[in-house]
Amino acid sequence: MSTHEGFGDVGVTVGPDRVARVEIRRPPNNFFDATLIRSLADAYEALAEGDRCRAIVLCSEGKHFCAGADFGGSSGSPARDEPTSLYGEAGRLFRAPLPVVAAVQGAAVGGGLGLCCSADFRVAAPEARFAANFAQLGFHHGFALSVTLPAIVGQQAALDLLYTGRRVAGAEARSLGLCDRLVDAGDLPTAAHELAATIAASAPLAVRSIRATMRAGLVDRVAAAMEHEAAEQDSLRRTADFAEGVRAMAERRRPEFEGW
Repeated sequence: MSTHEGFGDVGVTVGPDRVARVEIRRPPNNFFDATLIRSLADAYEALAEGDRCRAIVLCSEGKHFCAGADFGGSSGSPARDEPTSLYGEAGRLFRAPLPVVAAVQGAAVGGGLGLCCSADFRVAAPEARFAANFAQLGFHHGFALSVTLPAIVGQQAALDLLYTGRRVAGAEARSLGLCDRLVDAGDLPTAAHELAATIAASAPLAVRSIRATMRAGLVDRVAAAMEHEAAEQDSLRRTADFAEGVRAMAERRRPEFEGW
């Protein structure tokens, strides 16, 4: 029998196979803020208690997996969180002990890319789009991408994605290692669940132990990276280039940066 819970804008369903579906419910773009990341972390931590859950599928309701923070205010609630408060909650996601499979539909952009890179695995459709678009906003990347992105795709590919901010579709993401499974859009929920269920069928103490070994030092590296990223973001948030980047995004045009 499945159980259902809610953590703010995050819905949780745990099936009899001990796989939890953790769904962000802010469609269509699923912009995040500190409150949403806190809800995700609360869900992860609650699921880690006891043995009712052994693996998590992180997914989103609507068109896109996550478009990051809403700098343009298109959701009606523009981003106002201090980076330190947001990343304080994000650090809890990395500390949680259960393996996570992200099911990525539509866009995983900016901080949304950081969120999906916090997962152990990513399953995506060919139509998915991944982008570390921070430099195109006149901004520094965040959500520990300094640590996670090079570990996933390699240093040179990470530099390419961070410097250019270009979009990467599903097929290229698969070739880079940015997604681990590429499936038809209609098969995405099933494929992500099947991967999580395969993990959940392994011995749970062994999985947690192996995961802890393979991620040794990750939490500390992530915390240090996010502290630095937050400071850089706070500094660049006050520049004319950042204001121009946000305006250009809202107006759907190419930004004209002046370097100040």
